[in-house]
Amino acid sequence: MIVFTYDNTFDGLLSCVFFAYEQRKFPDLILSEFDQKPLFIDEQYYVDTEKEKSKRVWKGLEKKISKFAQNMLLSVWLSELPETAMLLFRYIRKNIDHPQGIEMNFGDDDVLRIKDIAQKVGADARKLIQFIRFQETADGIWFAPVSPRYNVLSLIVPHFRSRYAGQPWIIYDTNRNCGLYYDTRTVAEVTFPQEEFSRLKSGIVDEDRLSDDEAFFQQLWKAYFKSITIKERINLKLQRQQMPRRYWKYLTEMQ
Repeated sequence: MIVFTYDNTFDGLLSCVFFAYEQRKFPDLILSEFDQKPLFIDEQYYVDTEKEKSKRVWKGLEKKISKFAQNMLLSVWLSELPETAMLLFRYIRKNIDHPQGIEMNFGDDDVLRIKDIAQKVGADARKLIQFIRFQETADGIWFAPVSPRYNVLSLIVPHFRSRYAGQPWIIYDTNRNCGLYYDTRTVAEVTFPQEEFSRLKSGIVDEDRLSDDEAFFQQLWKAYFKSITIKERINLKLQRQQMPRRYWKYLTEMQ
């Protein structure tokens, strides 16, 4: 068994592809530095992340696969599933080795799995856009906690930069303790210290940190949601299909 170890970054994975072709050593397993190693290993290599080499691999892929397939590949990376590294390695290798690439070969198990995961990641991002609820803080920043299944914040940023271009906001992933802050010009990654994060994970911002109007508008929204409900037509099964329960935690109207 040949095992590659890398730094668990996308550039690191592309560096693994470069290393494999350079050394003519193709891994049976690709692991991060923190993954448990199998008991029996014939050869093990730690692959350093080198941006220039990863760029060369990506440029080579751009010549072999469409923009749509490139986006699928990136979406699969954002899934963070345990199988991701080896799945993407096999997919990239098959496209490099095949004269015309294999992105449309749906008889290939890896192509089907890439498509399946990419669709699920895309669906998670679209649901997140629908169900985000912002809270205005005392310092004028609009804050929204979220808990997506996949690491999709980067996929939803273009929508919110366009939709809320004139106001600063933070969308915070409570599953991964990281978020994105938009200051009306640029987007930057932010994290909160552990003592702050434990409170934020509940999704409830302390009242003294909310703007003067926020609590009032939350009550208005809840009242509106209640007033449009027709009790005789309540269909909880359909509601859960359209608004999956795992998104309810941070919905103002469901508190």
